Amino acid sequence: MAEFVTVDLPDTGTRGVAVLRLARPPLNLLNVQLAREVAAAAEAIAAQPRVAAVVVYGDERVFCAGDDLAELADLDVATARALAGDLQRALSCLARLPRPTVTAISGYCLGGGLELALGADRRIIGDNVKLGLPQIKAGLIPLQGPGRLARLIGESAARDLVYTGRFVEPDEALTLGLVDAVVPPDDVFTAAMTWATGFLDAPTRALAAAKAVFAAGPADAERARSEWAELFDTEDLRAGARSYVADGPDCVTFIGR
Repeated sequence: MAEFVTVDLPDTGTRGVAVLRLARPPLNLLNVQLAREVAAAAEAIAAQPRVAAVVVYGDERVFCAGDDLAELADLDVATARALAGDLQRALSCLARLPRPTVTAISGYCLGGGLELALGADRRIIGDNVKLGLPQIKAGLIPLQGPGRLARLIGESAARDLVYTGRFVEPDEALTLGLVDAVVPPDDVFTAAMTWATGFLDAPTRALAAAKAVFAAGPADAERARSEWAELFDTEDLRAGARSYVADGPDCVTFIGR
């Protein structure tokens, strides 16, 4: 049983949205156990065919206020080296999850919490949120975030955030492309659910293929060819293509196979 993560799944027999919640109060600080539990939860959600999309949330006060520095301060080099790969994999779990994912962010989203959120397909924040990668202020660097951040907002802006460790206000985060929407704090979770429920009738396999191609990057043309070809073995493609030709778009109900 997970101690710091909860997962709400759709009812059996229905397609719906899964909600993955970080629950390590009071600040949801990211320690090794929480990182591993989030990764395990993401893998479990991926195995549920009835899940159409995923919302990742903390609570109305905070998403994740950063890394658990009290835990990290006690590590030696050998232990840190042994943990690094495990933590990198955990922090990228949302990017690997083959469903559309959206983070609903309240309060603070810092350090490893922001690195985790960067792996989601969409980030929705409240207009009072503080974001940042302040690890440099503790003599550390982000473990997973710099490369993904540079692809998202450009290398120059990414270097600024990593080197200075400064907080980013909502308006700047939206301008940079660090987040996708800024809403009133009380509307964060609702806005994320609204986006996620837009995929209830979408072709699950095609979305997973598109996400895999984005993750592989523009240089991996072979991955795009492979994912494209594999879709010809899906019922959704056959139904969707025939319906598109006969009736136009948005006239078919996909079944997720």
